[in-house]
Amino acid sequence: MATSRRRFLALAAATPLAVTGTLSLGAGTAQAADSAYVMSYFTESTSLGDGTDYGLHLAVSQDGLEWTPLNRNNPVVTPTEGDLGLRDPFILRKQDGTFVVLATDLKGTDWTYVSQYIHVWFSTDLCTFTGYHRLKLHDMNTHAWAPEAFWDAGRGTYAVIYSAVNDTAHNVIMVNHTTDFLTASEPQVFFDPGYNVIDGDMAVGVNGVNYLYFKKNQTLVGARSTSLDPGSFTEFSTAVAHGGTEAPELVKSLTSDSWYLYGDTYTPNGVFYVWQSGDLSTGTWTALDQKTYTQPVNSKHCGIRAITSAEYAKLLTYWGTPSSNRLKSYNHPARYIRHADFVGRVDEYPIDPYLDSEWTLVPGLADSTGVSFQSVNYPTRYLRHYDYQLRLDAGDGTSTFAGDATFYRTPGLADSGWTSFRSYTHPTRYIRHADHVLRIDPISMATDRQDATFRVGY
Repeated sequence: MATSRRRFLALAAATPLAVTGTLSLGAGTAQAADSAYVMSYFTESTSLGDGTDYGLHLAVSQDGLEWTPLNRNNPVVTPTEGDLGLRDPFILRKQDGTFVVLATDLKGTDWTYVSQYIHVWFSTDLCTFTGYHRLKLHDMNTHAWAPEAFWDAGRGTYAVIYSAVNDTAHNVIMVNHTTDFLTASEPQVFFDPGYNVIDGDMAVGVNGVNYLYFKKNQTLVGARSTSLDPGSFTEFSTAVAHGGTEAPELVKSLTSDSWYLYGDTYTPNGVFYVWQSGDLSTGTWTALDQKTYTQPVNSKHCGIRAITSAEYAKLLTYWGTPSSNRLKSYNHPARYIRHADFVGRVDEYPIDPYLDSEWTLVPGLADSTGVSFQSVNYPTRYLRHYDYQLRLDAGDGTSTFAGDATFYRTPGLADSGWTSFRSYTHPTRYIRHADHVLRIDPISMATDRQDATFRVGY
C-alpha cells in the first residue's frame, strides 16, 4: 500500500495493510507444480498517476527472481463490484489443482473504506477467470485486508486469513474457514500478539512446522506453531526491513532447500527487496544483492505461487510479454537507464514517470544487426550520443543521426550473462554511466567495465 496508509495506521491503529500468499508445503495439491512461478500484484506509481492500476496483474518467472510481466503489464481481470478495484491479490492452488484468486476490496488509498468483503475469482489456468463474486467475512465496521488462504488438512477446509481491527482497537489477523469460497464460517482471531499486526503470509507444513510472517511496525517478523489452531503462533524470528517494509511473501526455491522472503517497501513506495534463508527454523535472513532479482514495473504487494512448466508456457503464449524493456545497471542495480529532460541517465527505481525508463529495442538505424533505443513515451526520439554524452533526440533522417543512435550488443564487459553496448560510429567506445549520466567512453579499468554493463529485462 502507500506511505499515507502507514501514517494512518500510526495515528489510528485501525487500518491494516496488504497480505499475500506463499508456497504452502504440505498442502496436498493434486498437481505437481515445481517448474516455475506466477506472481500476482497490482500496480501503483509513486505519484498514483500513470502506471497505477487496481486490477489483477500477473508475471511469470523460472527462478522466482527475474520476472516477465504478462499482458504488457496490463490487468488480466478487474473487479466489477464493491470499490471497483483491488489491492493485495493472492493465488491459491486448490485441492483439485485449479486456482482461486482472492484480493482486498479497495481501489486506491482510502484506508477508512469499510471492506467486509473480499474479491474472489476461480480459474483453471489463470488465462480465463470465472465465478467472480465478493465473499463476506465479517460484520465489523472495518476492513478485510490482504486475504490469503491455505488448506487446513486437519479441519478438511480452507482457512482464509486477513487483517482487521476487532474490539481490541488494533489490527489482528483473523481467520474464516470455507470449503468452496462461496460461504465462510464465522470469523475468529487467528493471531494477536497484543500490538498492531498486518500482512500475514503462511508457509504450511514445513518439516512439521507452520510459519506465519507479518508486518510488525516497519519490519517483517515470523511466528510459528506446530498447529494451525487460532492463537497458537509465537513470534520467533529476527526482524528484517529496508526502510519501512511490509507485505512479506515466503517463496520456496524450486532447485534448493533455500527460501526467499519478499518484502515491499513504502519508503519509497513499491520497491521489492528479497532476503534468503537456508532453513526457515532459524528465523534469520540474508539480504540478496539487487542484481539477482527484478520486480515488474510499479508492482505492489506480490503473491507468488509455483506452477508447472506447461502452465508457464501457456501463460506466456496466452497473455504475451511486454513490447518494451528496462535496462538495469550492473554496479548500481537499484538504478535503470532512463531519460530526464532528454538526457540519458541511470536513476533509482521507482522512476516517475515510469515510461522514461521504458525502451523499445529496434533494429539499429544505421545497421540492422545492431540496436537502437526508441523511447516509449517519445516514440519519435532515440537515445543517441552527441559529444560523447547520450541524449534523447528526434530522428532527422540523416546518416549521422542513424549512426549516433546505433549500438552493437555484446556480452557484458563485467559479466558475460549481462549486456554491454558498443558504439557503431566509435567502435572503441561503449555506453557507460559516469556520475549517473550516460556517455560513450573507451573502457579500460574494472570500474569502467562495470559502468558499461546492463541487464536487459522488464
